[in-house]
Amino acid sequence: MTLSTWLAFFVAAWLIGLSPGAGAIACMSNGMRYGFRRSIPNIVGLQAGATLLIAIVAAGLGAILATSVVAFTVIKWFGVAYLLWLGLAQWRAQARPLRLDDTTVLSGTQMFARAVLINLGNPKGLVFMLAVLPQFIDPRASQWPQYALCAATLFCTDAVVMSGYTLLAARVFASLREPRHIRWLNRTFGGLFVGAALLLATFRRAAP
Repeated sequence: MTLSTWLAFFVAAWLIGLSPGAGAIACMSNGMRYGFRRSIPNIVGLQAGATLLIAIVAAGLGAILATSVVAFTVIKWFGVAYLLWLGLAQWRAQARPLRLDDTTVLSGTQMFARAVLINLGNPKGLVFMLAVLPQFIDPRASQWPQYALCAATLFCTDAVVMSGYTLLAARVFASLREPRHIRWLNRTFGGLFVGAALLLATFRRAAP
């Protein structure tokens, strides 16, 4: 991969990260509920999910999943159901600000696993990776080092963007202490998760 090709992917990685989606919603939701430091496992989990998608594409499985109607449908509806579940859970979340001694918060492991599933349950992400990544890969050179470089680039850029979403939510919403404000925010983010699920439900596999 030449420097100019990598720079082009670097720009594309920022655009991918900045585009709104379920990952950004999860970051803002966790930032509001738990603060930035406690939300770091969510950020890392999102990057792990994206990295796994790149590994799937690099291994050649992405083409199979993207062209298989059954595999695509299973992943799609898993993603829809999972986002709906997250939305309903957020909607019904208790309307109170987090205390430092609160023991009801998600553990780091739970937050990480949930974030991984958010990205893995999104067939749009897989198809997007399948359509975009190969354009930056030199077929005459070794493939895995190039995919590894792309994965590292995407990991770093998206981690910065997701950290920004999380920090923004933590700073902007941390001052809200009234139960009605917390309830409004919980239901707003819950509605956004449900909206993301409905949008995913309308996504169609490109014709082969």
